[in-house]
Amino acid sequence: MKLKKAELREFLLEKADQYAKRSFVTEDPILIPHKFSNPKDIEISGLIAATLAWGQRKTIIAKSEDIMERMDNSPWEFVSGANQKDLESFEGFIHRTFKAEDIQGLVVALQQLYTEYENIGDFFVKHLNSENHLGASFTAFKSYLLNNGLPQRAAKHFGDPTKGSACKRIVMYSRWMARSNKEGIDFGIWDIDPGVLSLPLDVHSGRVARSLGLLKRKQSDWKAVMELDQAIRKIAPEDPARLDYALFGLGVYEGWK
Repeated sequence: MKLKKAELREFLLEKADQYAKRSFVTEDPILIPHKFSNPKDIEISGLIAATLAWGQRKTIIAKSEDIMERMDNSPWEFVSGANQKDLESFEGFIHRTFKAEDIQGLVVALQQLYTEYENIGDFFVKHLNSENHLGASFTAFKSYLLNNGLPQRAAKHFGDPTKGSACKRIVMYSRWMARSNKEGIDFGIWDIDPGVLSLPLDVHSGRVARSLGLLKRKQSDWKAVMELDQAIRKIAPEDPARLDYALFGLGVYEGWK
């Protein structure tokens, strides 16, 4: 689809408004953190839901709810006070290749993180560099988790730009936590400029982005994320992640190819 720059901007902003509705929450993994009001409950449950976010959305939501129940629906209280006996509550959990030992290790790592940082958002802020994206924070976060309890086998569940990963799930998670709550979808609980957010790149969004001429790179890797960043920020520099809703809606609901 060939559109002039002004037409493309108007089209994408209209599509973003069309799909960025409160009703979006009910069918998306972001439903999980919306069950909580405490910011730490929100960021912990959101991280878990985003980490499990591959496969059918109904299954992702169900598996995330399973973990919340095993945490007595109090993720912050569970993480902050969990002992070895408490971690046994995860025995038998599995979602694709994410297993009990992975969530156990994640809880241990987060428990340590909260002794050093006020929250996960604070960790991300402390590891920002001068570049206009969160790549350095993603790399530091994965390294921290692996050095503080997350088993090496779970490394694949957390993206690292230095390894070329598109970091889809952690990019999506950062949008949830940092972007404004103005539509009642994202939370805006992290003190991070939304202008540094990227767009989650997957099969659907990549197909739409290439169709619209926003992305030329064929591989869906970190270089592609950066290329898409440049195009999207010319359209919505103060809130680039807003256009995630446009690409998602066009790909998933309208079946763009």
